[in-house]
Amino acid sequence: MNIGFVGLGKLGLPCALAVESRGHSVVGYDPSQQVKNIIDTRKLQYQEIWAQDYLDKTKIKIKSIEEVVKHSEIIFVPIQTPHGEKFEGSTRIPDEREDFDYSYLKKGVKDLSDEIEKQGEDKIVIIISTVLPGTIRREIIPLLGSHTKLCYNPFFIAMGTTIRDFLCPEIVLFGVDDHNVARKAKTFYKTLHHSPFYETTIENAELTKVIYNTFISTKISFVNTVMEMCHQLPNTNVDDITNALKMCDDRIISYKYLSGGMGDGGGCHPRDNIALSWLSDKMGMSYNWFDSIMKQRENQTEWLADLIEKHAEDRGINILGKSFKPETNITTGSPSILLKNILEERGHGVFMWDPYIDESWEEVLKKYDDSDNETDSQLYFIGTKHPDFTTFPYEKGSIIIDPWRYIPKQDDCKVIHLGIGEEE
Repeated sequence: MNIGFVGLGKLGLPCALAVESRGHSVVGYDPSQQVKNIIDTRKLQYQEIWAQDYLDKTKIKIKSIEEVVKHSEIIFVPIQTPHGEKFEGSTRIPDEREDFDYSYLKKGVKDLSDEIEKQGEDKIVIIISTVLPGTIRREIIPLLGSHTKLCYNPFFIAMGTTIRDFLCPEIVLFGVDDHNVARKAKTFYKTLHHSPFYETTIENAELTKVIYNTFISTKISFVNTVMEMCHQLPNTNVDDITNALKMCDDRIISYKYLSGGMGDGGGCHPRDNIALSWLSDKMGMSYNWFDSIMKQRENQTEWLADLIEKHAEDRGINILGKSFKPETNITTGSPSILLKNILEERGHGVFMWDPYIDESWEEVLKKYDDSDNETDSQLYFIGTKHPDFTTFPYEKGSIIIDPWRYIPKQDDCKVIHLGIGEEE
């Protein structure tokens, strides 16, 4: 099939590459020069599993909206609906709450629909952007002409694994007013995978998307509270407890995200909690659960800062890992950066390093190590569960705080595995 994309950012481009990999002809539109540079140079500026291999072979062309409409039977719209950086979770969450910014999405949809009307042929437009319930009907549908056939199809993907998640989804969710639109979209998706489809109202689909993300946040916040409790209770181990819970799939639902560690991050979870917190206040709900999730995330990070202060003494404080999850260079909403900011608020100097973002550790030492004594002990906090840190050259006498409990015991260093209470 001939498929178009209006928006080829960190979500749109990987998905376009995935569609192309299944034999479809893809063209795209994006006003960003950065996107054009990525296509021209075949060089991705962010880490995304499988993307570079697909990019090396791609025949995707950047075209005008007019050419995208003329070429395509189905047009995807993965345009961002951002929050400001202050709502991403890498800094303290401010007191105010906000809805998402729909200005980019509205402009992109209007430009696209105007061109569809101009050409006078029906086109299926699939919007995948995250929005709060009621937004599509209030903000988007009034912009559409009669030839624009809308399907709201939010994706359940994670940055860094976008292509894999897109091609192997748990579910494909359609929010539509017209069943025939969903049927045609389903025909296309069956060329990509055999995952289940779920068709519902546009409003249900909107709410399902953000609730999906915030439910994951709830699991992470809850189990990190358990980790904190276990760290202070003798003879308890958070991993033993969660391993037992993971066997209870009838009530617990799934073992995913049921491990102690850092708070959740990325471009979706913190911001979706903030948006639903804003909506809860606007609706006058009896209890703002989503606000509580974000406050717990921040409070637990304060507890981690307390632990670092307790063990640092006169040691230098180092946080290993900047990205929001392992083996990626994406730092949006990173809980380890939030930790750094909190420690700096308290007056501490903090050095932060990530092997997926920064130059090699050896080069760092050449530039910043002004000490003649290479055995000066340090405090290291593992902020991201990168595999690289299991073989990191920790200085003799250093303390390593590991909230993931995966760093092996060291002969010359003290390793503190959080969530494991010491024996009495």
